[in-house]
Amino acid sequence: MSPETALELCALTETGRVRSHNEDSLFASPELGLAVVADGMGGYQAGEVASEIAVKVIVDCVRASLGESTAQDSGHEPVAWAMSQLLHDAVMLANHEIFQAASEYQEYRGMGTTVVAALFRDSHLCLAYVGDSRAYRWRGGDLHRMSADHSVIQEFVASGLYSEAEARARFNTNLVTRALGVDAEVEVDIIEERIVPGDRYLLCSDGLTDMVEDERIGTALSRDAESLAATAEQLVTLANEAGGRDNISLILVRVNHGTGK
Repeated sequence: MSPETALELCALTETGRVRSHNEDSLFASPELGLAVVADGMGGYQAGEVASEIAVKVIVDCVRASLGESTAQDSGHEPVAWAMSQLLHDAVMLANHEIFQAASEYQEYRGMGTTVVAALFRDSHLCLAYVGDSRAYRWRGGDLHRMSADHSVIQEFVASGLYSEAEARARFNTNLVTRALGVDAEVEVDIIEERIVPGDRYLLCSDGLTDMVEDERIGTALSRDAESLAATAEQLVTLANEAGGRDNISLILVRVNHGTGK
């Protein structure tokens, strides 16, 4: 991060009230400026393997690239472009690794994972995502859903056939239309923006968003006096109180005024 801004991160994952084990994986590091949420799918434990591979590959790529960038002092490229290329390539490599593992091992056949990854650097944010794990931004009293679900329900909503509430009520399952590891290639969506001190970002699996409406998420994020840990616990509690039908995983990021370090 630049001297003007500093990050505070909090990660939390819970199995929920229905599932017997947790197939989600998380990574959060203020030093790297990186947050990753992956929601695995596939037979018993295969989803967990897919999400773990996704997080490990993305983290390793970012660590290696940022280390090389510092050593070479390669600050001549535009920051946002370099971040976007880095995250895109990291997610593509994760897709390749998961696809290869699923192809080679019978017990991993059909496994896959959604992913949402955020990289903060020099007052910029780059977001990369595949599937229906989401990213939100809270700024100036407004909650903005940054990502668009790669799902059947979202396609119905985008076509104008249904509102989101109508689609969710009509279709009792929300199948994803993109995921890592399902095919040899995958399309990765990228978003870039400048960050502002006071911003709060939420990355989460659908175990939260299927249970808790955006309005209630915004109310939780709006409480400035709350610590990130308290806000994270509140969101998980809300999801569990609504039924906790899936694993619940989230990372909260707060952009603070920097310390000058």
